[in-house]
Amino acid sequence: MTKTTTAPSWLDAALEFCVGKTRQNLSNLTSFPERTDGGQWLQTAPELHGWWVGGHWVGLLWLTYAASGDESLAVAAREWASRLLPQLNDQADHDLGFLFELGYVLGHRLTGDASIKPTALQAAGILSRRYNPRGQFIQAWGALDAAPELRGRTIMDTMMNLDLLFWAGQETGDPRYAEIAAAHARTTLSHHLRPDGSTSHVCDFDPETGAFIKQDTHQGLSATSCWSRGQAWGVYGFADCYRATGDPVFLNASRRLMVYLWPRLPADLIPFWDYDSPLIPNDVRDSSAASVLASGLLSLAAIENDPNLASIWQNRAISILESLWKNYTSRETGEASLLLHGTRSKPHNLMDHGLIYGDYYFVEALMRLSKPGLSL
Repeated sequence: MTKTTTAPSWLDAALEFCVGKTRQNLSNLTSFPERTDGGQWLQTAPELHGWWVGGHWVGLLWLTYAASGDESLAVAAREWASRLLPQLNDQADHDLGFLFELGYVLGHRLTGDASIKPTALQAAGILSRRYNPRGQFIQAWGALDAAPELRGRTIMDTMMNLDLLFWAGQETGDPRYAEIAAAHARTTLSHHLRPDGSTSHVCDFDPETGAFIKQDTHQGLSATSCWSRGQAWGVYGFADCYRATGDPVFLNASRRLMVYLWPRLPADLIPFWDYDSPLIPNDVRDSSAASVLASGLLSLAAIENDPNLASIWQNRAISILESLWKNYTSRETGEASLLLHGTRSKPHNLMDHGLIYGDYYFVEALMRLSKPGLSL
C-alpha cells in the first residue's frame, strides 16, 4: 500500500483548469471528441456512436463531476452515456470495456446509482463472446466470423478492457468473466512480453488451433519495437489484473514493464511515440502514453506489496503529472484539449495533437492523487 503523501502544490490548479476546460468543451461539442486539429476537436461521426473513444469523454464528465460536485456535469455524463447504447448492437470490437466501464461502471461507482449497472453487465456479456478458448485470448477486431487474420489478432490495448469483465464477475457471481480476463492476461504475458520487458503491440494466432504465429504492430514502429502507449496500457492493465486476482505473476509483469521503460524516458518523462524510434531525440512525443502511465502507476502503487516500490511508483507518477501540467497542457493556448502533443498513430501520420483518452487519463490520475479513497 502507498504511504500518505502530501498533495502536490499544483494539484488544485490543475484540476480547476481541467474542470473549466471540460465545461467549455461541453458547451461546444455536438458529437464525441476524438483528436484535435488546428486546436479544435475533431468529432466522431454521429453514426459511430462514440467509436472506441466515446467512453473517455463520458468518463471525463464523470471525473470532473466528482472533482467539482457540479451536478450539471453528472447530468451531462448520463446524457452522453446514453449515446453509447447503440454500440451494444456492435459485435465487432473489443473496446466495450473502454466504452462501458468508463461510461457506466465509473458512473455507478461515483454516484451509487444501481440503475446504471445492467447496461455495463450487458456489455461485459458481449465482450466475453469474443474469447477464443483454443488460444485463450480475446479477439481484438472484426466480427466473430471475420477473416482468420482478424479472428486471431490480439492487441495490448485489450488489457484495459479486462477490468469490465472482472467487475461483471464480482457483480454476478459468475466465475467465467474473471476466468476469461485472467486467461487473456496470461496469454498477453506469454506472447506480447519480451525477455527485456518490452512489449509488442499486436500478436497473431491461428484462430482454429490457437497456435501463436507472430508478434506484429499496428501503431508502433515495427513488429520488434516497443510502442510507448502500448507499454503504458500494459503497466496499467497488469496492475488491474493483480488487484482483481491477487496473482503475483501480474504484479511482476507490471513491474517488468516499468523496469524496461523508465530508463528510456527523456528528461521531462514524456515518452517518444515509440521507444525504438531511430529519430530520438528528434521525434514526436505521446502525452497520452504519459497520462496512461501516470494513472497506471498510481493504481500500481496502491496495490504494491513492497512499500519501497509503492513509494517509487507514486513518486514517479507525480513527476510525470507535474511535467504534463507544466509543459504539455493547453492552459497558455486556445487549444480545446487538456493535453498537447499526443500521437494517435505516427504510421498513419496522425501525431502532435490533443487526444481525448490522453485527457481522460490525465484527469483520472489527478483524481487518484486528490481523492485517493475514490473508487476509480
